[in-house]
Amino acid sequence: MQILSDDELHKIVARTVQQVLGSAKPSAPATVTPTVQTTQPQPVAVEANPPKKIIAIGTDHGGVDLKEILKADLVEMGYELKDCGTNTKEAVDYPDIALSVARLVSEGKAWRGVVIDGAGIGSCMSANKVPGVRAAMCYDYATAVNSREHNDANVLTLGAGLIGVNLAKQILKTWLATEFGGGRHAKRVDKIIGIEKMFMKEAKS
Repeated sequence: MQILSDDELHKIVARTVQQVLGSAKPSAPATVTPTVQTTQPQPVAVEANPPKKIIAIGTDHGGVDLKEILKADLVEMGYELKDCGTNTKEAVDYPDIALSVARLVSEGKAWRGVVIDGAGIGSCMSANKVPGVRAAMCYDYATAVNSREHNDANVLTLGAGLIGVNLAKQILKTWLATEFGGGRHAKRVDKIIGIEKMFMKEAKS
C-alpha cells in the first residue's frame, strides 16, 4: 500500500474541494409568473341615445304663461314634448285641449300628460272620459305624491288661477318623479280600470 505524505493529502483534498465548488452552479432566482386575467370583463351595453320620455302638454287661454314656464322645465329635465296648444290668450274650450292631451296618453304616444286651465277641475273631468286615462288635479305636494303612488295617475291637471308658478313647478317635478306604489294600491287601480271597461262594454252592447 502506498503511503501518501501530508503534503500530497492536502493537495488531493484541495483538488476535490475545488472540483466540487467549481461544478456547483448557483441556483437561479425563482421566477414569478404574473397572473394573467384570462376572462376579460364583458362590456356593458349602453344605448348611445336612449329614447326620451314624451310629455303631452296643453292649456286653455288661462294657462298659456304657465305652460311656457313648465315646458322650459320639462326640456331641462330631459323630456320630449308634444304641445297641444293653445299658444295665445284668445279664448278656447278646455275640454278640447284636455281631449288632445289625454288621447295621446291613451294611445301610447305620450308617457304622461299635463293639462292646465283656470282651476284644473274641468280639464280633469274631461281627460278622465278618455279610456285608459287616470287624470288627477293636484294643488300641493301631497296630492302630487298621492295621485302617483296610490292611483298611478298618468295625466296631471293644474289650475293656473289657483296656484302660483313655484308651486306648479314643484307639483310637476314631484308628480313626474313619484313611482306607483303597487301592492294594495294595484288592486284598487285595477278596479278603477274595471269600472271603465264595464261601461265601455255596455256602450258596445
